[in-house]
Amino acid sequence: MSTAAAQFETEERRTPLPMRADTFLGVFEAIGEDLGFNPNWLRVPFAALLLWNPEVIIAAYLGLGCLVAATRWYFPVERKANPASKAEAADADEVEVAEERLAA
Repeated sequence: MSTAAAQFETEERRTPLPMRADTFLGVFEAIGEDLGFNPNWLRVPFAALLLWNPEVIIAAYLGLGCLVAATRWYFPVERKANPASKAEAADADEVEVAEERLAA
């Protein structure tokens, strides 16, 4: 993976799901992340059922959205720091140690 692609991926992951450009509310993406499967396995059946009974499916989608929002609010997912920030933190620690040695 190139560094530009890695940069884009980490920026996308920091953006909250409802604010991302590639999701509507991020409901299926969040469920897929939480349960560990591809969200397209939920998107396809919901899209097919949307043609059959749109009111029920839209209500179910919004209900799932509220459920996902509530679970994310009460049980927040701890995000891992990206490697770039770890390197910056290590550099800052080295500078701090060097400054302490100079002061002593």
